[in-house]
Amino acid sequence: MIHSARSIKKIILLLAFVFSAVSLFAEEMTLYNQDYRMRIQYNDIAYSGDAVFMRLEISPASVALKKDLKPKAKLTLFIDGKSSRKSDFYFIPTTDSNLPSSSITMLTGIPLSTWWTNESSYYLELSYSVDGNNTEVQKLPFVLMNKTFVSETIELDDRNTSIKTDNSKQRMDQIQNLNEILATINADAVYQTTKFIKPVNSNYRTSFFGDRRVYAYSSGGSSTSLHNGIDFRSPEGNDVFACAKGRVALAGWRNSTGWSIVIEHLPGLYSLYYHLSEMLVEPGDIVEEGSLIAKSGSTGLATGPHLHWEIRLNSEAVSPDFFTVDFAFEP
Repeated sequence: MIHSARSIKKIILLLAFVFSAVSLFAEEMTLYNQDYRMRIQYNDIAYSGDAVFMRLEISPASVALKKDLKPKAKLTLFIDGKSSRKSDFYFIPTTDSNLPSSSITMLTGIPLSTWWTNESSYYLELSYSVDGNNTEVQKLPFVLMNKTFVSETIELDDRNTSIKTDNSKQRMDQIQNLNEILATINADAVYQTTKFIKPVNSNYRTSFFGDRRVYAYSSGGSSTSLHNGIDFRSPEGNDVFACAKGRVALAGWRNSTGWSIVIEHLPGLYSLYYHLSEMLVEPGDIVEEGSLIAKSGSTGLATGPHLHWEIRLNSEAVSPDFFTVDFAFEP
């Protein structure tokens, strides 16, 4: 969404968001027993609206034990002592050349709501079974840092008001279809674990992730919502690139977002590209990081040409900036 009025406060917030995404606060520890060594890496500090990712590297104590490694693991986030969110680990390629060839690497992530604050207490619980039978539990510290989000009112013309208030079966079916795609967690969908890139050459952001919005209708009345992505100013027909390697899960028309593309990158992790003027990929295509996938536009609910870029983890919107750093702790 493009708007003409931008306050100094919003510019300051943009700078704060950029600097907060420079690096992750990484915690590392190693657990030992007679059968294996397990290295744990995760970001023990994160901002509201980001994510917590954890990487496990499991190495058998001897080559003879390799056949006995059948690891399973789950990560749980606790808020004020109560289980809030869980996520299963999945296998990824072992890329650390210092690890034995028999090592196994696993990864998972949990989205952190933009509504959560540091007024609550948080910790993580890692439950794992290396042999597939005995389950062990490790309690791990975690700190959530507050982030300030922009609040704004957007005046909609008649066309955009009709799109925003469209309750037709067609639009409801489109919403349901997208939700089903984003809720799909395919454990074999491991395409890229290195940091992502921006999908456009522009650095000019017209709206930010997590904006609290009030939509004022031309017909009177209003509604509120959360802005789930980042809007980049991008003239009609500018190139749009895949932010990472992945499989195109959706490429088609949606009433509210116009020509839209969704790409699957990891189990439960998707990038979304909205308001396109032209699509250059089809569902099922495998694209590389930096592949030309579309042209920017102003289709759907838009007040001018731009690119809306969004990241969803386990169906929830997460700050795209989080994934432009080493979120998977690659060596």
